[in-house]
Amino acid sequence: MRHSVRALALLGLALAPACKEDAPSPTPDLAPAREASAADRAAVERSAGDRAAADQPLKREAASPLALSSSSLVEGQPADKRHTCDGADLSPPLAWSGAPAGTASFALLVDDPDAPSGTFTHWLLWALASTRTSLPEGVAKDPEVAGLGRQGLNGFGKVGYSGPCPPAGALHHYRFTLYALSAAPDLPAGTTKRSELEAAIAGKILAQATLTATYTR
Repeated sequence: MRHSVRALALLGLALAPACKEDAPSPTPDLAPAREASAADRAAVERSAGDRAAADQPLKREAASPLALSSSSLVEGQPADKRHTCDGADLSPPLAWSGAPAGTASFALLVDDPDAPSGTFTHWLLWALASTRTSLPEGVAKDPEVAGLGRQGLNGFGKVGYSGPCPPAGALHHYRFTLYALSAAPDLPAGTTKRSELEAAIAGKILAQATLTATYTR
């Protein structure tokens, strides 16, 4: 009898390791895998966001709020005859605001892009002080105006302002463009032409503003 019990005990010991091996393995913890997956998605999204940002063009600095206005000219509306060759031919009063930091001087160019022979120049004025914020009506037609600035030759071959004087027929547009400059161009008064002024201010323009009037005869 003792031999039988001993045999059964030995048999049980032999079977025990096999039972342990056959027991199902505990379910692995999937949380770390899920966490890794979430982290991978976040990394992919960040990478995609970086690529999208890189694909976007660089943003320019916000445009300067430089603004040009006149008490006698309205944007897109006919100029008063007193500012034309059909009237007193006086330059209109102008005012501006919003000059950017670093402005050292202003220049003004008035032209007509609708002239039969191409863009026609009506006024060249520069060396306006950085502290100036307006021009009076009827600026003197002298090469250099004390306390104001210097003037060049317009398309009529005259110094200073010559107002609208188009041929009869089509409507013409007159652009008053003010430039805020980082330095004042050193040009001779009375003889400077448009091309020379444009070359002198190239690379110095910090901001510009335009007021456009119309006129027809």
